[in-house]
Formats: sequence, C-alpha cells, structure tokens
Amino acid sequence: MASDPSNGIETRRASAVTFAASLTFEDIHHSYHGKETIRGISLTAKPGQVLCLLGPSGSGKTTLLRIAAGIEAQSAGRVLLNDREIAGPDLFLPPERRGVGLMFQDFALFPHMSVLDNVRFGLTALPRAEAEAEAEAALERVGLAHYAEKFPHVLSGGEQQRVALARALAPRPSVLLMDEPFSGLDSRLKDSIRADTLAILRQSRASAIVVTHDAEEAMRMGDRIALLKDGRLVQEGTAEELYLNPKDIFAAAFFSEINEFPGYVRGGRVETPLGNVDGRHFSDGQKVRVAVRLSGLHVSESGGDVPARILSRRFLGVVELLELAVSGTERPVRARVRADQLAAGLRDVTLSANQRDILVFVKDG
Repeated sequence: MASDPSNGIETRRASAVTFAASLTFEDIHHSYHGKETIRGISLTAKPGQVLCLLGPSGSGKTTLLRIAAGIEAQSAGRVLLNDREIAGPDLFLPPERRGVGLMFQDFALFPHMSVLDNVRFGLTALPRAEAEAEAEAALERVGLAHYAEKFPHVLSGGEQQRVALARALAPRPSVLLMDEPFSGLDSRLKDSIRADTLAILRQSRASAIVVTHDAEEAMRMGDRIALLKDGRLVQEGTAEELYLNPKDIFAAAFFSEINEFPGYVRGGRVETPLGNVDGRHFSDGQKVRVAVRLSGLHVSESGGDVPARILSRRFLGVVELLELAVSGTERPVRARVRADQLAAGLRDVTLSANQRDILVFVKDG
C-alpha cells in the first residue's frame, strides 16, 4: 500500500494497464459422453467490459468458460480473440498461448508455496527478479503485499480470493475468465470483495467473463449478462433489459420472484385470479402464462382490487414474505411487503398489482 501524504490514508497501487480484447464464441457446440452440453451458442465479450454468464446448474456456463480457456475443446464452432481464431475446426491453441487468465472457483492456490510464489507462478516467461517485482506489484494492487511471505492456509477466504485474483492478473491477460469467484465466501464478505474485484478489473482494463448462478450478482457486476439454459443462450443484454423485458417466463423468474397463472386471451384480455390483464399483443384464444412479480403486489387492509386472506407471514428484516389465499387459484399467492406495513394479527386484506410488474408470455414460448 502507498500512503497519501496529504491525509495519511493508504491507497492501493494502480493496476498495470492491459490491452483489452474482445472474445467471441461463434456457434459453439460441445458434447460430453454423447450428451450435448452446449447447443450453438454465439456470444461476444466486448473489450474492457464484464460479461456475466448466468444460469442454473447444468446450463453450460462453466463448460463455455473452459472452452474459452482451452481446457475443453468444442465439437463445432470457433473461438476468436480480437477476431483472431484461437480454437476452431483446424486450430486449437493451448491455454498458455491464448492470452487469457483463468481464476478457478476454489482459487487453486498451491499450499506449499508462499503467497508471492503463488502469484509469480504464471510469470515463468520473465526473469526471476522481474517476475518477483511484477508479483509484488500485483499483491500491492489487491492490498496484500504484507502477506507476501505467508502461506495460503493462514489467509481468510476473502484474502485467498484476492491472491487468486492477483495471480490471474499478474500476466496482464487481455481477457480474464472467472468461475463463480465469490461462491465460497461468507455472505457478509461478498459485497465488499465483489466491489474490490470490480474496481481492480476496471483499473486493469481487462475484459472479463464471470460465471455465476446468482442473478443479483450478475446485475451488480456485469456490463452485459448472458442467460443460459440447457446449453442454449436464452437472452443477452444489460441488467435493465433482461429485468424489464425478459424473453420468456424462465428469464422473468430468474431475475425476480414471480407468481405464475395460466390463462387464455379473450377479446384482448387475460383473466387471472388477480384481475384482467392486457393481452392485446396475442391472438384471441391463445394459451398464455401470466407472471406477476412479488414486489409488484400491493397489500392493504382495504381499497385494493382483489380480496385475499393471509395464510402466513415470514419476517425477513426490512420486508415480510406473505402467502395469501385468493379466489380462483389453489396455490397461495406470494407477496413481499415492507415489514411495518400491515398490522399484527391482520387476516383479511386486499391486493392490487402494479401493471409494470405483470408480464405475459406464450405458454410454450
């Protein structure tokens, strides 16, 4: 750490600047033991931006990352770095020749090596003294220069994560690949470590592809988000685009908790237990699914559109999670309300839905 003589506050050394690159997946396919795991994904991580690969377990996120790193080979398609092919039908560059950095989920630090030697490990092309200086600078950038001679086992999970980040950035990769880098951290540490990591990525100007199954994490980190399901790309865009205009009900449910109701379009409207919904963009008689975000339901003692009865209340601190009985559906309707909004012991209430939190999708879409 360096000190600012004007105020005595320690500041981290600025990251060495890299030349950010674009990384493109072009119609990528991959199979494992005869089962197709990636099904024709085309996607580009833009220079200097963070692209988050988001999706449930088994959606193909980590496989796509391993293909980019050169640890796995695709069965069809190409991978390009700045429009230069690094993997394709007739070419497969090994990981060390791709100019990408990889940060594993478990950090993969060598327990028998000091922190400094762990960071220096990827700098074998440099003379020892120069590699050591680069490793020291990388540790200083993540605020761990004072741990250089320590061994990984004495560090906390958050500190190990920062060592792994320093090691990945030390060779100044054009693209940094990160596989669920915060999944092993205490939930109380995640926010600060994630913010530190994002700041370091911005300073280094490296492009980054981050794998996560957490939609909020993707929205916090990603300049763009690619949502995957069953080896396919469902939707790609900014956090705002995916939240406000999800392509299907899977995407809607991934970015917010929803109540779901089946229905038919009749005269441009869809009848639901929460009232009629606009269906003008669908054909008359078409089967649809209506999604209503939990946060878009207003619950009050009176004055709402639909009568309901509270079945359960779960206090979650700032909010309460409610389950409510509503005529027209056997499943409880769920809502999130401010914790001090409803009087204790209240049973009979009314519901109203915010129109911008109601989404309608083709049933099989």
